[in-house]
Amino acid sequence: MFQILRYPLIISVLVFGLFNCTGIKKTKTVAIDSKTSTQGKELFTTNCVSCHALEQEEIGPRLGGVTSLLSQKELIDFVKNPNKAIEAGNQRAVALTRRYKMIMPPFDFLKDDEIKSILAYIREETDEHHIQPLVVKVEANNAPAERLAAPVTKAGLKIETEDFITIPPSSDKMPRTRIANMRPHPSADGTLFVSDQRGIIYRIDSKQANVFLDIRLLVENYVNEPGLGTGLGSFAFHPDYQNNGLIYITHTEAFKGQRADYEFPDSIKVAMQWVVSEWKINDVKSTVFEGKRRELIRINVPGGVHGTQDIGFVPGIGKNDPDYGMLYIGTGDGGSTIAKHPELCHKLSSLLGTIIRIDPSGTNSKNGNYGIPADNPFVNHPDQATYKEIYAYGFRNPHRLYWDMTHGKTLFSAEVGESNFEEVNVIVKGGDYGWNLQEGNYGISYKDLKNVYKLPASDTARFVKPFALYDHVDGNAISGGAVYEGSLEALKHQYVFGDIVSGRIFYVPVDKYLSPAPVHELSIMQGSKETNLVEMSGSKRVDLRIEYDLFSKQMYIMTKSDGKIRKITKAYFDKIP
Repeated sequence: MFQILRYPLIISVLVFGLFNCTGIKKTKTVAIDSKTSTQGKELFTTNCVSCHALEQEEIGPRLGGVTSLLSQKELIDFVKNPNKAIEAGNQRAVALTRRYKMIMPPFDFLKDDEIKSILAYIREETDEHHIQPLVVKVEANNAPAERLAAPVTKAGLKIETEDFITIPPSSDKMPRTRIANMRPHPSADGTLFVSDQRGIIYRIDSKQANVFLDIRLLVENYVNEPGLGTGLGSFAFHPDYQNNGLIYITHTEAFKGQRADYEFPDSIKVAMQWVVSEWKINDVKSTVFEGKRRELIRINVPGGVHGTQDIGFVPGIGKNDPDYGMLYIGTGDGGSTIAKHPELCHKLSSLLGTIIRIDPSGTNSKNGNYGIPADNPFVNHPDQATYKEIYAYGFRNPHRLYWDMTHGKTLFSAEVGESNFEEVNVIVKGGDYGWNLQEGNYGISYKDLKNVYKLPASDTARFVKPFALYDHVDGNAISGGAVYEGSLEALKHQYVFGDIVSGRIFYVPVDKYLSPAPVHELSIMQGSKETNLVEMSGSKRVDLRIEYDLFSKQMYIMTKSDGKIRKITKAYFDKIP
């Protein structure tokens, strides 16, 4: 449950924005029984721990002690409509919004009893560990919010969509689906494949979705929670799939002592493991996967966020190209920075916060399960601790990878930020993108991840700068997209992406010079009426993904909240009223 707006199901102390600002008013609130508390712990673990802890600040505020500040009814009301308190000017709510630079969306789909059980669990843990409520300073509430990046504006670009398909529910819990990636079949026969993070890959043909592969019963220790990125992270067909039948999949497993290819000191708890595997289908013409798999690489992470979210091959190149068949794997910092272990990332001796490039057909890696290409940037690095798989590093969460092949090979990565910026990066070989010392074009310290500072002139060229970015005034978590090169002239040469939670869709023009350009928002039209994905999906937590079929040149909008995939059918410029 509750979350600051960055991701849908996470509890936020913004929930407690209705409270006394600096003083602590003890209130008898949440009754506790063991059954309710147990259910609450399960819900809390599933939905909250990605961004919150009870006793320390993480992505969001700590939660211990909050149930002593307000009545149960007031807490439930806030969870179901948090904006009401913020819009009413409640000082604590406003102060927390400024501090964390995000707002929790309404959780009106949650039943009262579910919210009560989470509150009961928080109350029980608070009493047992004597946790005091968070004290919030409100002196700066009257100061205007500082914008650190140019505002996202509309420039008259409008689109229209049509419903393409609704993916079957994978759970009776919200969200009903956790659809995350779409890939066209390598034969370009028009079939599409869509993954659900709960562990399913669907095959879509003639607007019918059927299960192609369900990994849940095939992978020992497979988990898809806690955490909103946990589960089946991504998948990619080998470019020669028609002949070799190879598919690559990233997923999470519960840690039960398995050795990993990246490990950290035993003093740091392993939250889970991210695994990249190769799956070989027996018959490439089959509509249902039957075959075998082998593991390529296994990575320990200290948290339930920022894992191995995307993988892919450079598309449309010949077998003589040195990039042919090389698998790119994007892995975030594993939550190491917010878990107070910033030393685990932003270095060549760690796989956290990297994009690596491997040859799945090779054997010269340390574990012998894959190859390290001879033209990787750090192959000849003198430090033996260097992971020579690394292609670029210094990422917090390289959430989506996309190659634009119009002007050579341009690799875009959408970087989910901390509290200030969301970035679109152009990935360069050997590049250092700065996290956890830089966010956007500003400096940041792991001691205070909520605020940034201007860099001295001598440091401005130290890291690769974002190609484009937007401020958290305009959104909270970027959803990477694609450069459109289809038949809709108004969309051509635009990198189309969006904001995961709000569902706003953005674009920035791309030319062969990668010229700097402002980020704009496009409008969604239904007939003569402008609408948005909140209205279309029926949820204020849209959970947006932008997908693109490189063969048909069709662009799709996926929303987890309703499981729908919509196709963009029209695009045109119109005058702004």
